[in-house]
Formats: sequence, C-alpha cells, structure tokens
Amino acid sequence: MEAAGIPVSFSGHRPLSRAQSSPASANFPLSTQETPCKPQFTTGLVYDTLMLKHQCVCGNTNSHPEHAGRIQSIWSRLQETGLRSKCECIRGRKATLEELQTVHSEAHTLIYGTNPLNRQKLDSRKLLGSLTSLFVRLPCGGIGVDNDTIWNEVHSFSAARLAVGCVIELVFKVATGELKNGFAVVRPPGHHAEESTPMGFCYFNSVAISAKLLQQRLNVNKILIVDWDVHHGNGTQQAFYSDPNVLYISLHRYDDGNFFPGSGAPDEVGIGLGIGFNVNIAFTGGLNPPIGDPEYLTAFRTIVMPIAHEFAPDIVLVSSGFDAVEGHPAPLGGYNLSAKCFGYLTKQLMGLAGGRIILALEGGHDLTAICDASEACVSALLGNELDPIPEKILQQTANVNAVHSIEKVIEIHSKYWHSLQHYSSTVSYSLIDAQKCDNEEAETVTAMASLSVGVKPLPEKKLDEEPMEEDPLL
Repeated sequence: MEAAGIPVSFSGHRPLSRAQSSPASANFPLSTQETPCKPQFTTGLVYDTLMLKHQCVCGNTNSHPEHAGRIQSIWSRLQETGLRSKCECIRGRKATLEELQTVHSEAHTLIYGTNPLNRQKLDSRKLLGSLTSLFVRLPCGGIGVDNDTIWNEVHSFSAARLAVGCVIELVFKVATGELKNGFAVVRPPGHHAEESTPMGFCYFNSVAISAKLLQQRLNVNKILIVDWDVHHGNGTQQAFYSDPNVLYISLHRYDDGNFFPGSGAPDEVGIGLGIGFNVNIAFTGGLNPPIGDPEYLTAFRTIVMPIAHEFAPDIVLVSSGFDAVEGHPAPLGGYNLSAKCFGYLTKQLMGLAGGRIILALEGGHDLTAICDASEACVSALLGNELDPIPEKILQQTANVNAVHSIEKVIEIHSKYWHSLQHYSSTVSYSLIDAQKCDNEEAETVTAMASLSVGVKPLPEKKLDEEPMEEDPLL
C-alpha cells in the first residue's frame, strides 16, 4: 500500500557556546550554446580528491568531525553499490573570486580564497587589518578560524573554492538541461558561511553562490533552497533574507536558540519584499524524545511540500546535510532519522520544477550514516525503487514537541502561504491517517462533481408562457 506516495513495509546569529560540532520564472532549458557531447546518463555526480587536502596540520581526524574521510567514504560507497557507474561524473573547478563575491565581501574572499603568497601582495586596507587576528591556535596544535573550524594555510583556500566550483558546475548543467538532477560530494560545507564570517566548518556558501549565479547569468526567476542539515543555515538565510525570488526552507534543531548556530527562529520570516520567503521549521524540545522520521515526514507533508508547490520553483537546490541521521551524538545533532527517509524526502522534491534538483553535501559526520543517506538520495535521483518505510513509522504520529513546533510555523506562515491552512488540523495525524483523510476528501469532491454533471438543467421558461400556479405552503 502507499501513504502520501510512500510505499509501506535573520539576519544574524547570537553568540553561543560552541560544541565541536557544528557545521559552526525562467523557461528551461536555458542553454545558450550547444553542449559538445550529450551525457550518457541523466543524474550527475561531482567530486574531486583535491578537497581531501583540507585537513588540520595536527593530522588527527578524531579531533575534527569535518574531515576528508567524509567525502572519501561517500564516494567509495557510491562506487561499491554500482550507483556511480549509472551517473554522469562531471569535472569540477575552482570558483573565481568574482563568483565568490556574489555572496561574500571582497575582504572575505581575499582572506580565505587566495594563497599565502598572493595574500601578502594585497592591499592591507582590503584585508581589514591584521591577518593574524583572524586565526586562533587550536587545542590540537593546529590553526583555526574559530575553535572548531580548522584552517590549513596551504590547502584550505583551494579546497573551499573547489567545493563551490563543483556545485556551480553541477547546478548549471541541470539548469541548462544537460543533466536532469545531481548530487555534489563536496567539502568543506557552506551553509553557515556568512557575507564576511567563516564558521561552523564553512568558508564559502556554495549553494547560495550557485543560486545568485543562476539569477545573474540565466535569469532564473524562482529558486527553492531546502536545507535539511540539522543545524540552521544562517549564511543562506542572510544571503536571501530580502529576496522574494528565493524561497529558503530550513528544517533544523533549534531548542529555543540554544543549539548552534542559535539562529533560525520560526518568526524569522524575511524582510521587505522577502517577507514570507524564509521558512524556519525550528524544532524545539531537545532530545526527549528525539526527532525522527515521523516528525520530518509530517513537516514535509504539512509545510515543505504545500509551500513549495504554491511557490512553483524553476529549480530546487538542497543543502543536504545528513547530521540528523541516527548515529550522531547530541552535540553533533542527536536526532534519529533513518537514512532511507532522506531518499523519500528527495523523491518528494523531485516532483517540483520538472525534476530539476541538485543536492550538495553539507554536514554529517558519522560515516555509516552519511554513506547510507547519500546512497538513498542518489538512488532516488536515479529513479530507483526505494526500500519501503516501515509500517510502524507510517502509523506513528509526530511527537508532541514537534507538533507544537510545526503548528507554530503554520500559524506564522499561513498569512503568506494559503495552502498551509488546509493542513493546520492534520499536524497530529500519522501519515497513513492523513492519507485516508485526503482520500476521503478527494472522493467527496469527485462525488459532488459527478452529481453536478448528472443534473439536467431546467428548461427555460418562454416569455409568453403563463406563470405556473404556486404550490400551496405546507
């Protein structure tokens, strides 16, 4: 059987104590030139071993959750499962400084996007003071931009620019119709990087930069960014907070602002013309009980997909962090989503924008969890049949804390998105019960429609006919 299409079986952020954790309308295709050769496959992958060189000089990956083994393991898993051979593996490149500056300040891009020798030649006024004040000594003996975001003077700038360039290349191949969809296996992540601040393992905001370039180069009118990393994407929110053409929807652990980065409150809805286009599904209530599949499936059913359909995007970009998958300790996430759930979330988003969707890796540090989730998402992108979600999950309602969090978002955003009103009364339903309710409503509508079709119109009375005698009142 199926339920809801699923087979059965800010502005700124407040300073917080930091766990060592925290990733701290166009008409398509829009290609202006013929592609030199038609790709063999429709799903694209991008990866480059040069991104592995972004490592702390201490050499101890146990001290640093965001390490090279993350993308290395994912790439190996895609190879072992045969998924990689069914995808088009594209070549990445380093983003230009001009591309980086669509989101980041000139000083930021010069500091974190150029090599040490070139940096010494730059005008010190552009660098806004002493470089030494921007870096700290880490407990492990290495260097960082804060106490958990490492910096390798030789390799970090290059890897960070390469991560951005890889995402840009994949996004544009999908946007121009060369590929149908894609998954970017990249690091360092990007969604925490603000205009002038690196944080949470992030230096440059790959997804935000790609969205800006879509607007500038291809005149893409409506872009949906879905961010399901367990941490709020403060950098992405900042980049589009006043932009009505980019709808940003984030699902994240919030806990009343006490979980990194502290931003992403449900009442952060945008400013100016962008009001209503920033949607924070901010889960509050800690880990008692932890958030899992029923809560995310409910949030997608009642908020994400209704708003997304109403917005009708031209393309979908996903900040695809997997640190909500079970296996991450509390400081790194603490949620209990299954990897396969992300495959189903991907499948739902594929119903938007003609299937033009790109997933870019963000956070996620448990290797088994991120490999399983990446496998599920790529399988979905390829159109493979997914393993069924257990009946128990489909019959389970979201926990009380999540219901309250979701209801609050609906209350705030229903004034901007009329489609939400229909779902406000079903937040506490299980997926199966919600599907039954939808089916009953559909049957009622169908029955009413058939009745209206079957009723014959009364013949029109001719003007010269005498009026009918009125029936006596009973």
